[in-house]
Amino acid sequence: MIVVLNKDSLLVGKEQDVVPFLSRVKEYATKISMGLVNQTKLVTACSELARNMLKYAGGGSTLIEIISKGRENGIRVTFTDKGPGIEDIQKAMEDGFSTGKSLGLGLPGAKRLASEFDIKSTVGEGTTVMIIKWKNG
Repeated sequence: MIVVLNKDSLLVGKEQDVVPFLSRVKEYATKISMGLVNQTKLVTACSELARNMLKYAGGGSTLIEIISKGRENGIRVTFTDKGPGIEDIQKAMEDGFSTGKSLGLGLPGAKRLASEFDIKSTVGEGTTVMIIKWKNG
């Protein structure tokens, strides 16, 4: 069972919101003494997902949580937008697939950097992406 120890929500509505958001993610990772390599993986994944949210949905909200599961602590970050949604999630998770003239590495790259990854999307309603990075995972 996952227990939430601390949480904070931030809006990411413009490019200038990304750096303060990433600073907060790093601050939370530091609070649980996450190692530098895992911090870097977490912040990189969050950067990609926040920028995806801006590019494809015009922004959205984020929820950053310090979580605990047994003796393991981690950071869970949830990205929620009210954008157009993703028509084919399986296709969107393939390396090289993009609807936005990018390299198509954002979603699959973020998944590889995270310990756990979940995505839900409904066309016309929006998308929610949740990642967890465990302190030692």
